Amino acid sequence: MDIFLYALIVLLGIFLFSSVRVVRQGYVYTIERMGRFVKPANPGLHIIVPLIDRVGHKINMMEQLLDIPGQEIITKDNAMVGVDAVVFFQVLDAGKAAYEVSGLRGAIQALTTTNLRTVMGSMDLDETLSKRDDINARLLSVVDHATSPWGVKVTRVEIMDIRPPRDISDAMARQMKAEREKRAQILEAEGSRASEILRAEGQKQARILEAEGRKESAFRDAEAREREAQAEAEATRVVSEAIASSGTQALNYFVAQKYVEAVEGFATSPNAKTILFPVEATQLIGSLGGIGELVRDAVTPPAGAAQPGGANVTAKRSATPSVPRTYGD
Repeated sequence: MDIFLYALIVLLGIFLFSSVRVVRQGYVYTIERMGRFVKPANPGLHIIVPLIDRVGHKINMMEQLLDIPGQEIITKDNAMVGVDAVVFFQVLDAGKAAYEVSGLRGAIQALTTTNLRTVMGSMDLDETLSKRDDINARLLSVVDHATSPWGVKVTRVEIMDIRPPRDISDAMARQMKAEREKRAQILEAEGSRASEILRAEGQKQARILEAEGRKESAFRDAEAREREAQAEAEATRVVSEAIASSGTQALNYFVAQKYVEAVEGFATSPNAKTILFPVEATQLIGSLGGIGELVRDAVTPPAGAAQPGGANVTAKRSATPSVPRTYGD
């Protein structure tokens, strides 16, 4: 009797243990009753009926990465290229993912591979190399639409690498080098052209400024000559008026002044140590007498007027013969 009780307790413990299921976060279990799907079990603790209910599939509900093996694809222009891609997907409906398709990852991989060949096979090699975003968008649209009945959401499809043939890669490298050299030559030519234009503009501006400077200088020179001529004319007018008003006396003053300056120049000349020339002393004295008369006329009353001493002053000139003079250091 005790053995039967112990056996019953053990069976009851096994029954209770088999009826408890704990679902981890990020997963959903499918519960099958007598082989038929009845409900999904979300993360947490669940009680099932032993021997009647059981866990069918453990579905990963997190976003998953599926690597697409490298594929050899023939493009529209008959170029063989190798392509690697990846797919990101997430299960939204555990029941459909478990029972609508057999082998979910393999099905998504096969579907992506076939559509990758279709999309890239309809494009030229240059388009496949330069339009990766278009290829990704077209693949995402096609694969996501095809997997939606499976309860799966394809979030991204990315082309990882495109490998053209070696000879085509070499030709593309030479083409790229030629294009870069062409752009470099064009930029160098444009730089030389701009430099020549700027240099020509600078020379033009320099010539314009030089011409304007010569014009301004000529104008200033003409103005200076005009003012000099006016000053000379004014001086001549003043001398003429002085001569006209005072007769030969003013003329004698100017002649005597120039005469003295000329003699002084001869005397201080560094080119000769001794100078011998005749001097008409009477002319120099007469000129000096004329200067004295000018001063006397300016400070004395007219002739015949009474002087302070009661006598009239009469100027007398004395003649002196010409005497040769010698100037030397």
